[in-house]
Amino acid sequence: MIIKKFQGSTEEEAILAARDEMGNNAVVMNIRTTKKKGIFRWFKKDIVEVTAALEEKEDAPTIKTPVKNIQHTEILPSDGEKEVFEDRLNNIQSLLEQQIKKEVVPEKAPEPIEEEEKESNGCLKLVYQQLINNEVEEVYANQIISEVEKLLKKEAPLDTVLSAVYQKIILKLGEPDDFDVQEGKKKIYFFIGPTGVGKTTTIAKLASDMKLTRKAKIALLTSDTYRIAAVEQLRTYANILDIPLDVIYSEEDLKEGLERLKEYDVIFVDTAGRSHKNLEQCDELFRLIESIDETYGFEKEICLVLSLTAKYKDLEKICNTYSRLGTYRIIFTKLDETSALGNILNIAILTNGKISYTTYGQNVPDDINLIDVQSIAKQLLGGVN
Repeated sequence: MIIKKFQGSTEEEAILAARDEMGNNAVVMNIRTTKKKGIFRWFKKDIVEVTAALEEKEDAPTIKTPVKNIQHTEILPSDGEKEVFEDRLNNIQSLLEQQIKKEVVPEKAPEPIEEEEKESNGCLKLVYQQLINNEVEEVYANQIISEVEKLLKKEAPLDTVLSAVYQKIILKLGEPDDFDVQEGKKKIYFFIGPTGVGKTTTIAKLASDMKLTRKAKIALLTSDTYRIAAVEQLRTYANILDIPLDVIYSEEDLKEGLERLKEYDVIFVDTAGRSHKNLEQCDELFRLIESIDETYGFEKEICLVLSLTAKYKDLEKICNTYSRLGTYRIIFTKLDETSALGNILNIAILTNGKISYTTYGQNVPDDINLIDVQSIAKQLLGGVN
């Protein structure tokens, strides 16, 4: 496996540099933007760095599916095991080839290059339809297909087309953002979102990981005094984990709670579910969160919890409502209750935010993992997880 880094002023420029040197079979493993530092940083452009990999002995790239582990899930290159990517792309390729033969029927025998071009266009059309079937929004599906089409040569073979779309989806999803615990760096996480999405259960799962696996000193706060038995549910988890839980009713209660818990590394705040249509309730929540700044000794992070069973139009409005809070990480729940995963990609592109975890059941501390972007990309293309 050959792994190299390439830089450019844009994502496309860096990827083209990788393709020029390593060929069309190169796989983009990671992409990040480096901001310039120093007094003259405002006059300098950001640099986009792409990490690309190429299998030396095989034509197709080999990618190892990351182990689903809540502790430290990473996207790593395979060490010679030809498992997930190649086999599943072959299955998708066979299906697409059959459909292309049915749908792309030339009126007359074309020249070889024209035939390959039509096959490539037919493949992109079918991949587009596959994304739509998985509830990827039309505007985002068109965006992905358009960007891939610009990068490919007219005579690009079918496996190259599939590989390019697969890589583009992974880039759009981005690297999943894990919760970090650093010595001397205290954090407070506010969990927000609509009623019934599973915020309390998600908090219990993550708190278990923080306490039992990462050995963090963690405490809980809850302002969800509206839902019947919500406090009792969280208190049960707190007692099992032997961690403190305080109930807060106002901004002053929150500030006093942080003063009492200032020796803790991590604080999770469970908030009451709010309808994005009720602006008065949302404003109350926003004021609570905005009342805390760095002077209290905690770095603040927002976690927007969304259900994958919701319609995209509703999710779009929810995200727009909560955009007042600035950047936030996104946690998706109820993965086990849907067969269409398009909304993960839709929301990632819409918010340009940090996707983080998915939950897929009620079992605590299980049924939660960092989002496996490779698995999501394969399923959106018609592969089987």
